Amino acid sequence: MMASLVVRNIEEGVKARLRTRAAMNGHSMEEEVRHILKDAVERDPPRNLADLALEIFGPRRGVDLEIPRAPASRQPPDFTTE
Repeated sequence: MMASLVVRNIEEGVKARLRTRAAMNGHSMEEEVRHILKDAVERDPPRNLADLALEIFGPRRGVDLEIPRAPASRQPPDFTTE
């Protein structure tokens, strides 16, 4: 069984762009809306900021930087005055 959905109060500009998009894809407006809704709900769930940062800067797309070695230990300065 398939469900029905009625959407009211769509702006004329949105409706016109939907009509154009449907025609370009060879669909009726109703079929185009079904495709749009299906695509929207089948996408991956929203990611958090950490996932997004890892995707952008992570090992698959980021840059490997060489971490400089810490300098050898040295004697602390002597602030005594003689």
